[in-house]
Amino acid sequence: MLEDYIEAHSSVEPAWLYELNRRTNLRLLNGRMCSGPVQGRLLKMLVGMIRPARVLELGTFSGYSALCIAEGLEGEATLDTIEADDELEDFILESFAQAPAEISSRIRLHIGAALQEMDRFDAGTFDLVFIDASKREYPDYYRKAKPLVRSGGYIIADNTLWDGHVTDPAYDRDAQTCGVRLFNDMVAADPEVEQVMVPLRDGLTLIRKL
Repeated sequence: MLEDYIEAHSSVEPAWLYELNRRTNLRLLNGRMCSGPVQGRLLKMLVGMIRPARVLELGTFSGYSALCIAEGLEGEATLDTIEADDELEDFILESFAQAPAEISSRIRLHIGAALQEMDRFDAGTFDLVFIDASKREYPDYYRKAKPLVRSGGYIIADNTLWDGHVTDPAYDRDAQTCGVRLFNDMVAADPEVEQVMVPLRDGLTLIRKL
């Protein structure tokens, strides 16, 4: 399969991330929501290229993507990550505890609804925001995230192809599909950003605030 070929020709995830990916798929429902090794290596590389001082993640899930982002941080850089499901808190903290301390110590976990937790932060606080939470709320995340990102900063959104449902009329009444479609249309029509949609896994959109 092409996916296997891509993974075989990408950098290998560290052993502790491999174990987290495995535990995620064994112990959590919807384990496929985990970013996985290729996307995880891309997130780390993008963070290394952008070199952000502060990053915000919406949707922690098992903590895999948060740790990949934190891997790429340098100096005193930090990551705030927000997870709405309080039942995942123990699993996430376990994930962070099993990662190297120099990586996990950069992460601050917030449990609560993303749209409410985002009110904690001032405009221009972040250099990068990674959106990977409730798809039906993607348009609202974008409206709130954009002011939080400094000029020249980035927003990265996951699942923007949504299993191909974004182009399938059979999903016209599906709230999550509609949320992703509206988000995609909002970004494409926004003159204050430039963007590119990458067909990696379930779609990854890179957005730069002008």
